[in-house]
Amino acid sequence: MLIRTVLTASALALAAVPVQAQSVEKAPPGGAYKKVSELVKLPDFLPGMGTLYVDPKTLPAGPFLAYDHDSRLASTIYMIPVEDIQGQKKFDNLKTAGGTVDHVDMYYNAGHPGVEKPHYHVVLWHVSKADEARVAK
Repeated sequence: MLIRTVLTASALALAAVPVQAQSVEKAPPGGAYKKVSELVKLPDFLPGMGTLYVDPKTLPAGPFLAYDHDSRLASTIYMIPVEDIQGQKKFDNLKTAGGTVDHVDMYYNAGHPGVEKPHYHVVLWHVSKADEARVAK
């Protein structure tokens, strides 16, 4: 119950964070962002998430920028380790790179290349629920 409360509060706080100055609306984003599939053994496009980019210095939490098949930003994703939540680690100044957040989803992941430990995906969608289909397949 505590984890759910912490995650819900974190997601609501993330949704209200202002936009970064750097333009990331189209892939590839500039700056230190790297394509995740070039950093770890993952496909270029992950169904349900899209094509991911991350600044390697921000791992494991991110933000990960997720793009659709047309290279348009669909979401900003944070991957928050369960052990950090249980340890009550503070995550300050988390930003969304894509501007307006339409809605937020959170779900558990047991681990995958790049973020091997169990964690929660906190997905800040920059598109409507209906437009999530842009990254479904």
